[in-house]
Amino acid sequence: EGRKRAKGDFRGIKLSNETHRSSSDPKALLARKSKAHPAQLSYRGHVLMDNRHDLIVDCRVTQATGTGERDAAKEMAAGLAGAHQKTLGADKNYDTKGFVAEMRRLGVTPHVAQNTARSGGSAIDSRTTRHVGYAKSINARRGIEKVFGWIKAFGGLRQFKLRGIENVSAVFGLHVIAYNLIRLGNLLRPTMAAA
Repeated sequence: EGRKRAKGDFRGIKLSNETHRSSSDPKALLARKSKAHPAQLSYRGHVLMDNRHDLIVDCRVTQATGTGERDAAKEMAAGLAGAHQKTLGADKNYDTKGFVAEMRRLGVTPHVAQNTARSGGSAIDSRTTRHVGYAKSINARRGIEKVFGWIKAFGGLRQFKLRGIENVSAVFGLHVIAYNLIRLGNLLRPTMAAA
C-alpha cells in the first residue's frame, strides 16, 4: 500500500520489543496478560506468600520477560531463611524441568500444578503428588490472587503512573506492606476481642 502512515499508527505492523520502546521508560517491555488482551509496555510484580496466614514474605518487580516469573520465584525461594521443610505452590507455568530441579537443589519441595498437556509431560512426578501436602498447596496457591486483586482494587495500582523499575518496585513494595498490615489486623482481631 502506498498510503503514508501517521506518526504512532502501528496498524498491521507486528510489534515486538525490538521495534517498540518507550521513550520515557526504556526498561518496560511489551507483554500480554492473555490472548484476549493487547500487548502493553509493562513490568511484572511477584509475591511469595505464606500459605498458613496469607502473609507476603517477599516481593519483586521484574521486566516482563517470558521467564521472569520463574526467575523471581527462584530468587525468592533461595532467600527463604530457616532449616524447616519448605514447599512452594505454583501454577502450571512453573512446571518445567529446570525450575523443578532448581527448587529441589535449594531444598524446597516444588508443589507445582502439573502441566500434562506440555510436550514431554509434567516435571512433577508421584514423589511429590502422592503426599497430602501437595493437594493442600495446590488449593492454597489460589490465595495469591487475593493479593493482586486487593492491590488493583483497593490499592489503586491497576496502572502505574511512575516510570523506572526502581520506582515501580518501591510503590509495589509499599502496597504489599499495606496488604500485610490489613491481613495482620484481620488475623489478630479475634484474639484482641477475646482479651
